This record gives sequence, structure tokens and C-alpha cells, in this order.
Amino acid sequence: MKSRLQGDERLDYLVDESLKIIQSPSVFSFSLDAVLLSRFAYIPIQKGRIIDLCSGNGAVALLLTQRSKAQITGVEIQERLSDMAKRSIVLNGLEDQISMVTDNIVNLPETLGHGRFDAVVCNPPYFPSANRKDHNENEHLAVARHEIYCTLEDVVSVSSKLVKQGGKVTFVHRPQRLMDILSTMRAYRLEPKRLQFIHPKKGSEANMLLIEGMKDGRPDLHILPPLTVYGEDGQYTEELKTVFYGK
Repeated sequence: MKSRLQGDERLDYLVDESLKIIQSPSVFSFSLDAVLLSRFAYIPIQKGRIIDLCSGNGAVALLLTQRSKAQITGVEIQERLSDMAKRSIVLNGLEDQISMVTDNIVNLPETLGHGRFDAVVCNPPYFPSANRKDHNENEHLAVARHEIYCTLEDVVSVSSKLVKQGGKVTFVHRPQRLMDILSTMRAYRLEPKRLQFIHPKKGSEANMLLIEGMKDGRPDLHILPPLTVYGEDGQYTEELKTVFYGK
């Protein structure tokens, strides 16, 4: 294993001081959406298999270990981010629970097999891949934010193939893509079951959503109370702190 930190990398804490993560200002770092996804998702607690698609530097996979003893596979297409995730896994002593795969997610049903996972989580690129001039000049950020290597349909299709019958698939995404998300999930046999909107502050429009689907589940969508991130004082709300740290 290479040295823990390379180049412009730094060591940060994940939510609290129980987990550390290697980050860099020149590549895509984890943010609030990764933390919320890791807290919202259904996952097996004691045993089973979880796969984290579009894993980035491994934030979601690392955070899931706070809630589960199941085996976790992270998948990231960018070599540098995948390497950072691998070193963070070693840094936290989680090599026996988390493994990283460096690959495009569209290859996974063939390489990993169909129906092998109890739960799938994914923080995918949010924006359709328009003209290259609209992408961030930083290639790492562009790949993380735009559907360059995988589309929303790819993400949903692959998730449906990987998850077991009755298993859960959870995404974090943008509200502007809600209709695309719902129609694509149903097209690939992932019945939407839980939906929650995230608002930056009270009275503002939602800027994020969390959605869970069940493979071949019955129609029964529950709209959860909205979650507000910041109070009038500019600090995290008590409800968000509860999501982060528990009661």
C-alpha cells in the first residue's frame, strides 16, 4: 500500500472523529449528499452484501460501516479517487469489510453477477452530459457531476441487475430529475418506496432528494417529511444533527 497522503491530499474526519478520509482539493470531495445517502439507505445490519456505486473517494462506503457489519463493495471509475478510497479503507482498518473495484459500473452485471447484493446505494452524476464546454475544466469534477461515463438509465439499470429480488436500491439526486428517476426506476423493476426532499433552509426550494426503490416491489410510495439543513442562525438544524449523529 502506498503512503497515506500524496501530493496535495489532506486527512479529514467523516462527520465525527470515528472515521478519517483522504481528500484533495483537486478532485471531487465528499459532501452532504454522501452523508445523507449513507443515513437514509436501507442496509442489512449483521450480514449480507452492499454495493456502493459511483463511490468517489469512498465516503459512503466508510459511513455505512457505522450502521452495518455486512460486506461492502465500492465501485469508482476514476483511478485516483479509487486509490484514495483504498488507502482510506486501510487507514481506518476496514480492509476486511470494504473492498474497492475500479471500473465503469456498466460492466458490473457481467463481472460481479446478477442478483448478488442485498442493497445498492448510489450517488450518481446529477447532470446530463451536454457540450464539453459546459463541463468543469477539472476532469475529476466533470466526471463526478456529469453523465460522461454513465447515464441515469445506466445507473438504474445496473442497480436493478445487481440487487436481489426484494432488495433495496437507494439514490441521492436532484429534484429537477424526479420524473426521469421515477419513470426509469419503474422501467427497470425498481418500485419507488420512500422519497424525501432536502431543503437548504426553511422556505427554500428543495435542492436534493433521497429515494429508495424495491426490486419488483408493490406500488406503495411514502413521502417522508422534508429535511431542512440550516436554521436561521446558519447552523445545522436539530433534525439534521439527529440524522447525522442519532438521538
